[in-house]
Amino acid sequence: MMNTMSSRCKYYIILIFLAVTKSVDAQTPDNFEISGYNEALPIFISADLPLPAEKENFFEFRFQNRLNTKWFASETISFTGEMRTRLFTGDFVQNIPFYAETIDTDDGFFDFSWMIAEEDNWLLHVIPDRLYGEWRTDKWSIRTGRQRVNWGINLVSNPNDLFNIYSFYDFSYPERPGTDAIRIQHFLGFASRMELTVSPGRDAEETVAAFLYAFNTSGYDIQVIGGYFKERITLGGGWAGNIRQTGFKGELMFFHDLTHSESIRKANIVISASADHMLQNGLFLVAELLYNQNGGRDNFSVFGQNLSADNPSFSRFQFTSYASYSFTPLISSTLSAIYYPDEDAAFISPQFTYSLVTDLDFSLISQFFMGSGDSAFANAGTVLSGSLKWNF
Repeated sequence: MMNTMSSRCKYYIILIFLAVTKSVDAQTPDNFEISGYNEALPIFISADLPLPAEKENFFEFRFQNRLNTKWFASETISFTGEMRTRLFTGDFVQNIPFYAETIDTDDGFFDFSWMIAEEDNWLLHVIPDRLYGEWRTDKWSIRTGRQRVNWGINLVSNPNDLFNIYSFYDFSYPERPGTDAIRIQHFLGFASRMELTVSPGRDAEETVAAFLYAFNTSGYDIQVIGGYFKERITLGGGWAGNIRQTGFKGELMFFHDLTHSESIRKANIVISASADHMLQNGLFLVAELLYNQNGGRDNFSVFGQNLSADNPSFSRFQFTSYASYSFTPLISSTLSAIYYPDEDAAFISPQFTYSLVTDLDFSLISQFFMGSGDSAFANAGTVLSGSLKWNF
């Protein structure tokens, strides 16, 4: 255990040292990039949590740093390393015994999660979510390591996103998670490519391997997908195009078990379709519908739950509306609303962002979960947060 920790410590020290030295090295400004941000994130949560929690109102303060580095070793070879470091302090750390375990997790083939320090009232955690090398030409791309494989098309519901689906409710993670994979892409022409991606799991139940063929026809980008998804065979695809001035997108996937064991899972069809439109005054609108045939969740947690492509929602049906508008070049806002008819529940999230100065933004974020007494959202509660983010 100590050797593992020592190895991880050396890895992060080397990565940070490399980033800093390269960024100040005037002789190599063209083949190395560094960026990121520091963010202060106070969060208030009001929720009826299960025992051993003995209160309903919780305050937490998070400070997070993101470091993005990229080294162009040659015209065709590059290396990317990105990591997030987060400090947690407040009621959750002090009152939820399993809270540190929910943070110190890594679902990838390699476990890079590292709890640097754990005290009674604060935690310090670091994890890389991008760590890969890439060989790229005009016709080919081969990428190996922890990366984001983004096959999703819609704004909220992405059954096409087999490898690293993300949670729309997680407002503090705009970069979205990555996956440990080997990804081979062959570019055939305009909007056309073939792709094979394999993400090995720590066991067969977690392995994903799939093929994608993308092309353009009649003004529509089409993708066809098939493969192996966690002991299930899957087949489907997606589209993105326009009906006059309105965008029209969608995703469809079918999943079926390969094993004959007694399982609570069933063959499942997941369909999501959306329309988006930009008004002349700059108001951007999105409407989305999801049908998750055998889907849904028995409960909802303010800590967030791992969604999956074969069950990407907390209910069988889901209706989403989204609006964004910039009042001035410095002030913008968004409003998201989701209705779950079979759960008799709803989610509303208004957000507001103000650019204080160059590279310094202030945001207000709120999330309201409402549901009937027997709904998965009955005790989900309310989340209020502020954010002060400095980008570098």
